[in-house]
Amino acid sequence: AGFIKSPLSQKRLTQDSVELYCEAIGNPIPEIQWWFEGNDPNETYAQLWDGARQDRVKINATYNLHSTSTISISNLTSDDSGMYECRASNDPDRNHLSKSPKVKWIRSQANVFVIERPEIATQVSDSSGKVTLSCNMSAPHPTIMGHKWVHEGKTLEQDKNTSAFTSYTINGKKEEHSGVYECVYEANPEIRGQVNISVAPQVAAYKKSEHGNEGDTGVLTCKNPSFPAVTTWSWYKSGHGLLENASGRYIIKSSGNKTELRILKLDIEQDTGDYFCNGTNSYGTGDATVNLRVRSRLAALWPFLGIVAEVLVLVTIIFIYEKRRKPDEVPDDDDGGSAPLKSNATNHKDKNVRQRNAN
Repeated sequence: AGFIKSPLSQKRLTQDSVELYCEAIGNPIPEIQWWFEGNDPNETYAQLWDGARQDRVKINATYNLHSTSTISISNLTSDDSGMYECRASNDPDRNHLSKSPKVKWIRSQANVFVIERPEIATQVSDSSGKVTLSCNMSAPHPTIMGHKWVHEGKTLEQDKNTSAFTSYTINGKKEEHSGVYECVYEANPEIRGQVNISVAPQVAAYKKSEHGNEGDTGVLTCKNPSFPAVTTWSWYKSGHGLLENASGRYIIKSSGNKTELRILKLDIEQDTGDYFCNGTNSYGTGDATVNLRVRSRLAALWPFLGIVAEVLVLVTIIFIYEKRRKPDEVPDDDDGGSAPLKSNATNHKDKNVRQRNAN
C-alpha cells in the first residue's frame, strides 16, 4: 500500500469544524483507519470511528479501484488539538488479534491546532440617515492582516488595516438594509463576527390587486423581505375579521417570510373586498392590503361577444346597402326590344289610311 494523498495540518477556532482527507493505493485495495494522539504527554494513540466524541466525528470511506477516506470533526474544542494519523494496509493479517501483520501499517500524519475563539463585540447605530456597523475583537488574538465586510456572500468593503476595530457605514434607513452582515478578520485562522440589522416586518403584497372568476380558487400572497423572519402570520378581511383555516373555505399556508391565502369557490358578493396580511416578529408587526375583485364567469365571454356583435352590424349594413341599390338599375334588353315593335305597327297603320283615301 502507498499514499497518493495525505492529510494537511490546519489551524481552527473553537466551535469551528475541520476536515482531513487521505487516499491510498495498492493491490489488493488497502484499508484506511484514523488514529489520534492528543497534546497530553501521557496520552497515547486511540483509534477514531464514525460517531465518536458525542457524534462530532464523521468518517466517510470508499473502496473503488483505490481507497479514499475523509474525517470531519464539528464544534471543535481545545481537546481536539493534536496529531491525526491516517493508516493504510492491505496485509491480510492486519486486523488479526493473534498474528502480527507481515507488513506494518503505513502512516501519514497531520496536526490540528484548535485556538480559543476571541470575543467580538458588535454594535449597530442609526442616525442622520446612515447605519453604522462595528466590530471590536478582544485580545488575545492572532495577527490581523486586514478586514472584509460581507453580506449575502458579497464583499462590500475590504482594507489592510491591522486594528482589532473595524466599521462599515450604510447610507439609508435600517428598514431598507436589514439582514445579517459579517466582519471578517483576515488572520490565520480567519475570524468572523456577525452583525445583525433587525427590524419589524416590512410586509408587502405580492400584488396589490388580484382578480378571480366566480367559482374558481383565489390566491393572495404577502412576503416579508426584511430580517428577522416573521414568526406569526395572520389574515383579515374588511368587515369580516380574522380568517382561519377551520372555516372550510379559507386555506392559509405560511413559512418564514411568505404567507398565502387561498379562497375556495369564489363568490362575487361574499369575497370581493380588501384583505389584510399581518406579520409579527420579536421587533414588532407589519401589514399590507390586497384588493380582491371577483368577476362573473361570463366576463371572459364579453370580448368575444363584442366582436360577434360588430361583425353582425357590419354584415347588416352591407346587406341593406346592396338591397337599396339594385331596384334603381333597369336592364338594357327591355328598352331595345319594345321600341321598334311599336314603331312598325304605327307605320303599317298609317300606310293603310293613305291607301283608302286614294281610292
